Amino acid sequence: MNILVCDDDKAIVDAIGVYLENEGYTIFKASNGIEAIEVIGESEIHLIIMDIMMPKMDGISATTKIRRDYKIPLIMLSAKSEDTDKILGLNLGADDYITKPFNPLELIARVKSQLRRYTMFGSLEAKSHEYRTGGLIINDESKTITVDGDEVHLTPVQYKILKLLTANAGKVFSIEEIYEKVWNETSFSPENTVAVHIRKIREKIEINPKEPKYLKVVWGVGYKVEKL
Repeated sequence: MNILVCDDDKAIVDAIGVYLENEGYTIFKASNGIEAIEVIGESEIHLIIMDIMMPKMDGISATTKIRRDYKIPLIMLSAKSEDTDKILGLNLGADDYITKPFNPLELIARVKSQLRRYTMFGSLEAKSHEYRTGGLIINDESKTITVDGDEVHLTPVQYKILKLLTANAGKVFSIEEIYEKVWNETSFSPENTVAVHIRKIREKIEINPKEPKYLKVVWGVGYKVEKL
């Protein structure tokens, strides 16, 4: 997941970047609202952390412009703690507000909370290169997979299997069909090969692989990704 951090204080941007990179997020940086809007226009951003007081274009003005075209979750960041600032920011479209100095663990928790809402409750606009069911999202453009906002890393073969099943959520594929579509060759006793990859995928995307929510076996038929 890609997060844009916008603040004119480079030390704060760098510190937030370190905290979030340690959680597996990719960080984009900007020092004012103008730069932030440019980054959003050039890259796929999933969440914005926006300071209020900045030169050239402040966070309030930037948020107003961003909300005209994007529904990206936005957390406002400011040294001010007055209720009027919070109310103004939230009324303009901010999803959350955190005051400096902040606890890094609180910031990370708020980021994860917003990303979960973004991916689970429909704020993420549907795109032709995205396949989703419940909290499982595959972005075939960036080749990334997230489950409830957390990125999952699969091998190329595992990715192809999960993409096939997720793009056709609810449909059952036989082992032979999976093998032929993923490996692009006629299957010959593919049971063990496919089963091993399915097990590995479950270990990475399921909370409890023994009781999977997404990737399920249909005994005697094959496998499917549940349509949620």
